[in-house]
Amino acid sequence: MERDKEIQKLVNVLRRTSKMAQQAGWADESGESNGGASFNVDQYNRVLARLIELEPNVEPVFSPLKKDAQLSVVAMACRQLAAYFEDEVKAGHSWGHAYGAAFDTDSFKNFWNDSAKEIEDLGEFIRENLETWANKRGKKDTKATAASDESTEN
Repeated sequence: MERDKEIQKLVNVLRRTSKMAQQAGWADESGESNGGASFNVDQYNRVLARLIELEPNVEPVFSPLKKDAQLSVVAMACRQLAAYFEDEVKAGHSWGHAYGAAFDTDSFKNFWNDSAKEIEDLGEFIRENLETWANKRGKKDTKATAASDESTEN
């Protein structure tokens, strides 16, 4: 496989591993441990080893993670290693990044240019009608409460 293409694929694995580790870390914090930490550590370490083979300059900067590394550390390490190759990987793509997620900026621009006015119109419609909807709901709730009170009295 061509070097650049393989680096692109490995960076994609790092991005996904980062996302999985972050989500699994949230589950661990809430007491729903899924045991994914060791898998994510192993995955990061395998990708790092391959990237060192492809690009030896990576080795002095990045080191393998310990087996007991926390998921938040795995997520950070993956994002940092992916960031190292970001300039190479971006060639040919216009991917934007926000908090570990990626999105195609050209597609978003096209969507925004085509739909911005419609979205503004929708927002305006919601703002204009919000009070009316709230009043109608309030009246329904009042009627339901009154009907409920009458049925308990009988």
